[in-house]
Amino acid sequence: MPQDTDAPLRKRTHNLAHDLVTKLSQSILLGQLKPGEKLPSEGAIVQAHGVSRTVVREAISKLQASGLVETRHGIGTFVLAQTGEPGLRLNVDTAAGVRAILELRLGLETQAVALAAQRRSEHQLQQMRQALDDYQRLSNNNDSCVEADRRFHLLIAEATNNACFVEIMQHLGSAMIPRTRVNVAERGQADLSKLAQWANLEHEAIFNAIKRQDPDAARAAMWLHLTNSRDRFGAGA
Repeated sequence: MPQDTDAPLRKRTHNLAHDLVTKLSQSILLGQLKPGEKLPSEGAIVQAHGVSRTVVREAISKLQASGLVETRHGIGTFVLAQTGEPGLRLNVDTAAGVRAILELRLGLETQAVALAAQRRSEHQLQQMRQALDDYQRLSNNNDSCVEADRRFHLLIAEATNNACFVEIMQHLGSAMIPRTRVNVAERGQADLSKLAQWANLEHEAIFNAIKRQDPDAARAAMWLHLTNSRDRFGAGA
């Protein structure tokens, strides 16, 4: 029976296309490529990622199928606006709602951070460092550091090199870092500036474990951070 000599080539092309889909999906879901923005040309993607035109076309086809982009004949491929699913409209307006979100994140992010510790790139590590530096600067000035906090956690999801983690974290949206939306009565005596300082120390432990590429330490540091965050709201509510 004749062997299919093209099979290894097809498999390699499929794997390269999958990797390219992951990279482009993460750029879209992290907002680096914004809704309505045109993707780089086929030739530009070939040059930037070192793949063939066949791989690029397969990747674009998969992005179209997933609803992330649309191709307009003779014009180019454009990023589509993403809308959250109704089931992810989560209640984060009460302390109980915040604790529920943190319990959800415990399962999701302890696995994400372990993968990130194994797979992160130096560039991703630098982006995380910048997010934490921004967090500290904003906290020191008594400004909101929620955006920097959210960015740090999203970057961890991105460093998994698994677009599913990024997509779920994106869908959580503002519910991911919801502490400022809890009303004063529900928050009780909790001091948000002190919460930010404690959280920052925990972030640094997470970052250091990712930097060392130690998945077990990263998982433990994330677990401690999220359980402490949950318990802090429990004490304040």
